[in-house]
Order: sequence, then C-alpha cells, then structure tokens
Amino acid sequence: MKKWTLSLLTLVLVLVLAACGNNAAKSNTAGSTEGDAAKTDNKAGEPVKLVVGATVPHADILKFIAPKLKEEGIDLEVKEFTDYVQPNVQVFEKELDANYFQHQPYLDEQNAQNKFDLVPVVGVHVEPFGAYSKKYKSADELPEGAKVAIPNDPTNGGRALLLLEKQGLIKLKDGAGIKATKADITENPKKLDIIEVDAAMLPRQLDEVDLALINTNYALEAKLNPTKDALFIEDKDSPYTNILVARPDNKDSDAIQKLAKALTSDDVRKFINDTYKGALVPVF
Repeated sequence: MKKWTLSLLTLVLVLVLAACGNNAAKSNTAGSTEGDAAKTDNKAGEPVKLVVGATVPHADILKFIAPKLKEEGIDLEVKEFTDYVQPNVQVFEKELDANYFQHQPYLDEQNAQNKFDLVPVVGVHVEPFGAYSKKYKSADELPEGAKVAIPNDPTNGGRALLLLEKQGLIKLKDGAGIKATKADITENPKKLDIIEVDAAMLPRQLDEVDLALINTNYALEAKLNPTKDALFIEDKDSPYTNILVARPDNKDSDAIQKLAKALTSDDVRKFINDTYKGALVPVF
C-alpha cells in the first residue's frame, strides 16, 4: 500500500514538473519570437549600405550625391581606385556592390577576358579623350619619329589610335574600329614611335614622350584640363559613355536603382557642367 501511494505521488510530481516545463518553454519561445521581430523592425529602419568603387572624377560625383541618398535610406561608401582592374574584380567577387569608372567597350572586353557577367545599369557621362604634350603646342609640330604613348588596354588603345587617325597622323586598316592595334596601322607618315603604357602611368610619361593620349580621369588627377591643355580631343559625341555597373543579382535592387536615379538627376547634370566645364559631358 505504501509502495502504491509513493508511486502515485511520484507520478503526480512528474506531471506537475512537466507542465511547468512546457509553460516555461512556451514563455521562452514567445520571448524569442518577440526579440526576432524587434530585430527585424530595427533592420527595416536602418540605412542600406552600398559600397561603390570609382576612380576620379567619378568618386567626386558619387560623394556629391551621398547626402541625398542618405535621406533616402542609402548609406553610400565610395571606395577609390587608381587602376581599371580591381573595381571589376571586386564587384564580381561581391566585395563591392557596384562600380562607376568605365565605358561599355571596356566592360565588354573585361567580361570576355575574365569571364565576368557584370552588367550596365545606367549611362552618366562622357569623358572626351585627349592628347597632351609638354614639348609641342599642336599635332603639326610633332617631328618625324616622335614618341607617342597610348593606353595598353585593348579598348582604350584602339580609342587612342582612332583619335590619331582622325588627326591625320596615321591610317588604320579599314574596319579596325575600337579594337584597332598597332598592327592595323597601314600608313604612318611621320614614322611615329607608338608605345603602349598602363593608362594610369600616362601622365607621368609626359616628360619622357612627345605626345601622350590620356584618359580624362587620369588627366584630371594630374591637374590637366582636357578642354584647355589637350592638343586635340575627341568630339563630344564620343560613344564611350561612362556607366554605373553592377551584377545581375543586384542591378534591379531598390538601392542600386536609387543610386542610378541620383546619378542621372538634374543636380548631377549641373554639378558636372559647373565643375568640369566640358571635360565631362552628361549624357542624360
């Protein structure tokens, strides 16, 4: 009888403890759910961070629109580069959300060469490509055998050769186009010695060469004014529009689209025109 009573008491105690445990578990679960919801609400109220790679002057344009984007919930971080390689590598590897420094022909070449799948989001401006010299004031003054430096990447190298052809300094094979190389030169009346140099190094070569064809971003970094200092320059209808670039997985995101809209706003058009005075030309 005592054994039966003891067993019954033990059973009752187990059931009571189990019930208390279940209630505690329910209470803890409810508290946990409430905490997650609070975290979600906090995240919803926080700015979305965008990290965008750029060279100068693109970085300055991005910094100009950063305060406006802040008002729209976008925390824009601008990461500056001095080369044309890493901005694409880092977007592809998701270390950057986007970049703004290049034109479509260069992006196409980089995608093909590196098996990237980066995509344009919006076109912003054109940077007319110019030729500079510390020794001569016009193309006509270039002597026979003059040393001419051009960018060593395929698209900008071809762009430079086309500009030299337009000035009558060389003649290219028919149909060479933007992919032209030195091998496509069919006529070179002044026997120009054309050397290929990393684009970022071209301003530093001005003391060593007779003429250098320099991308506008590097010219500006070197305190060269394309509209005043260039011996000759591309027309403003250049097809080399500088673009905002992202990945297929984020190009349509709300944050990237807000960035694209800000880059093509009236405020940015005025900023470009007032600041660069023809060295950069808005395309929107």
